[in-house]
Amino acid sequence: MKLPARAAALTAGVLFASLAGATGASAAAAEALPNVNMEATVKAAQIDPRRPDSTLTPGAKASVLLVEQALSDRSLLDAKWVDGYFGTTTVTAYAKYQKSLGLTGLDANGLPGKASLTKLGAGRFKVTAVIDPGPRVNSGDFVINTRTRNMLTEAKRLLGRDLKLDQGSYNPGGDPTSVGTHDGGGVVDISVKGMSPATRTAAVRALRQSGFAAWLRNPSQDDWPWHIHAVAISDTALSGQAQRQVGDYYLGQNGLAGRGPDDGPKVPIRTWEEYQRR
Repeated sequence: MKLPARAAALTAGVLFASLAGATGASAAAAEALPNVNMEATVKAAQIDPRRPDSTLTPGAKASVLLVEQALSDRSLLDAKWVDGYFGTTTVTAYAKYQKSLGLTGLDANGLPGKASLTKLGAGRFKVTAVIDPGPRVNSGDFVINTRTRNMLTEAKRLLGRDLKLDQGSYNPGGDPTSVGTHDGGGVVDISVKGMSPATRTAAVRALRQSGFAAWLRNPSQDDWPWHIHAVAISDTALSGQAQRQVGDYYLGQNGLAGRGPDDGPKVPIRTWEEYQRR
């Protein structure tokens, strides 16, 4: 039976109002979800496993707790480890979660990436302060990602001269003396050929200011040629070895196996994202 025009209009209005109300309620529910700050969470995932104690990474506890609780609810992390400390146990649990999504290799390295963290938070939390390494790009003969390229561009601007790469990222099976640090993203070696000692130090400083954990390497350390080793802090495609070097950098160490004191110029430690907001 065909409804009178007025009745049909009223019915349509009720349906529209119901749909609008449901949409509004859904939006309100999403708005009410707590935030997980990705920058803080990734920072903790690099530093906490390298700490000699259970000190929490400042500003990360609330976000890490939400991530750990979500992992625990999936039976990937024992409840006793839901403590706001993103140590090796939580890194391992997060890597298992990434693998459960079908991710492999660098995408299952235990560092929260944008896609996996968003899926983990569905209906639980919103992801803010997102880190995105971007697609891979060529830099001369080497491969890096967009975030690393942007960081290098800024370091060159600060230094006032070009920086030539000796080794890029995503280079498994490359130089064996790199012990896997270049297997993932965010890691480069830079030539210091023709640089004076003062310029070498200035280059390390510019790289650090731009968000790299960077050190000047020399033959006395492990029979290396002189070069600068630089790791893009919080690049979510870092290899496990590079993750550990970043954690050591935050803890005032030199990123080598012996974990000696940092021998580079002292600058405030900032990620690329923090540098851009300064």
